[in-house]
Amino acid sequence: MTKLRLILGDQLNINHSWFKENNSKTTYVLMEVKEETSYVLHHAQKIIATFAAMRFFAEQLQQKGFEVIYFKINDKENDQGFYQNINKIIKERNITELQYLEPDEYRLSTELKKLESIENIKVESVDTEHFLVPKLYAKDFFSEKKHWRMEEFYRNMRKKFSILMDEDKPIGGKWNFDSDNRKRWNGTPNTTEDFRPSHNHEKLFLEINNENIEHFGEGQETNFRWPISREESIKLLDNFVAKDLFNFGGFQDALHDENWRLFHSFLSFSLNSKMLSPLEVIKKAEEAYYEKDLPLSSVEGFIRQILGWREYIRGVYWANMPGYDQHNFFKHNAKLPDWYWTGKTDMRCLSLSISQSLTNAYAHHIQRLMIIGNFSLLAGIDPKEVHKWYLGIYIDAYEWVEMPNTLGMSQFADGGLLATKPYVSSGSYINKMSNYCGDCKYNVKERLGEKACPFNSLYWNFLDDKRTQLSGNFRMKMMYSVLNKFSNEELVAMKLRASKIIESPENY
Repeated sequence: MTKLRLILGDQLNINHSWFKENNSKTTYVLMEVKEETSYVLHHAQKIIATFAAMRFFAEQLQQKGFEVIYFKINDKENDQGFYQNINKIIKERNITELQYLEPDEYRLSTELKKLESIENIKVESVDTEHFLVPKLYAKDFFSEKKHWRMEEFYRNMRKKFSILMDEDKPIGGKWNFDSDNRKRWNGTPNTTEDFRPSHNHEKLFLEINNENIEHFGEGQETNFRWPISREESIKLLDNFVAKDLFNFGGFQDALHDENWRLFHSFLSFSLNSKMLSPLEVIKKAEEAYYEKDLPLSSVEGFIRQILGWREYIRGVYWANMPGYDQHNFFKHNAKLPDWYWTGKTDMRCLSLSISQSLTNAYAHHIQRLMIIGNFSLLAGIDPKEVHKWYLGIYIDAYEWVEMPNTLGMSQFADGGLLATKPYVSSGSYINKMSNYCGDCKYNVKERLGEKACPFNSLYWNFLDDKRTQLSGNFRMKMMYSVLNKFSNEELVAMKLRASKIIESPENY
């Protein structure tokens, strides 16, 4: 019996049980294919990082004695698709059994099921051994509940894995210390150096470009700062825990125009490509709390993002696929402004956030949610277009994690399946959490007039337009009580300005 095992570009888990022993009759295959670069327009760094990490992983396997077939993007024998390449290998090598690691995306899961149509071969999907719970765990957990709430899920996970627990009670007497984690950063405490590795991927990027693979954003190929191996990822994790975790919590929502990194870990690509396991990251943070006396609010806040939110989001995705991407609760249909691809807008918060995304293939979660996402929702942009943009631009964006975060959390396109209210705000929130507004062309404190912050009129216009859908939402009671105090003249003036912004966002 000869066996072929397929590994995808986000399945780079060297600790998988597949690699516990070597069988001479088993061959592994990894492939760079154009069909995986073109389903959305991707950031250049996302393509570079994925291919570089795959190549390193394949070399690791070969060094351990495993037989590996690797299709580079420019290989002449590469037919640029999973089915085509695998079918060819099966025929050439008389393969009798095909195994593949279960994809995390519905799109790919459907695609790989086509492999079962290949004649005279046994096909089997295998768990990636990465996530903490099965993909339908959340669906089963909430099966008898009317509403899903991440906090319930998170508490269950804390108990299940005994993380930051004192028997059956949470350490510190509270489950959540989020209220302690909303400080604005004004230069102190000092931030640490950028601990990410540096690579030269000029040759790889040339290969990508020579194959006419479309992309956008800066490649940063001569000074590429993302980890491409488990070893580099562990080093990044260790440095974060030792140097930045202490301050992470308090400033996790803060933004500053002179420091885009602040105290964040930059582990999301390593986690989502499976070079790191979520449990080892969680355990490392938990150990640091006990051994180094780190602030509980920082450690709990960090762990919650992985143990709670990351696992929960995956559960939301699989419980609602297929079809989750078709939700459009507000029936928004506007196009993305051109400056989503350039960052060239006079709204400084958006210019900084998008330009940073184009430069680094990364943005702070507040930039993603409360600046870019906030504008997208207030301006009535088609949520599916927003989703495709997010999926393409961020190095850590895979459909299972990005789609619910964008369509559900950011755009409220699912009507409240994920979020209890739309995450919208005027310019005041952006001003509270950042220093972005000070040098802006627009005045964040003004509601009306050509110099007023566009977020202000857009925000109140949105609330007024969506009264039917939202005024009964208990979390929005205060917002509507403020709106109801506006004079008719003031509201009409704000709505008029908002309509001009929505009609011609390229002018702002």
